[in-house]
Amino acid sequence: MTERKPPGVSFESFVDKQIREATERGEFARLSGFGKPLADDTAPYDELWWVKQKLHREGASVLPPSLALRKAAEDAADAARAAVSESQVRRILGEINTRIAEALTRPPAGPPLNLTLFDVEAAVAEWRETRNRATS
Repeated sequence: MTERKPPGVSFESFVDKQIREATERGEFARLSGFGKPLADDTAPYDELWWVKQKLHREGASVLPPSLALRKAAEDAADAARAAVSESQVRRILGEINTRIAEALTRPPAGPPLNLTLFDVEAAVAEWRETRNRATS
């Protein structure tokens, strides 16, 4: 904790003295961002920047669970289309189907889910067809 500014000492010299003493003690050398570049300052200022960073660090979602699952289903469909093997397609869609099945038995809070299970065999057939067209 810093000490109070003594009377008769200018504020600037008091602060400069504290910074110099802290530097001599090496307190600035152990900061978490030491040696790293500053963040991009060309983006417009956002008053809630720290809230967004905290949510990101904590892995919190601002979406209701049902919308988060819809987003996960869209991402899984995209990942399955970009997969490099049939087993990867099956694994990706199997994982999301498990989450969807759980949500269908116990609907999450938020807007209606409006999801059905992926037809894994149809997705694998579509994946094969896409690969065959690309190689032909």
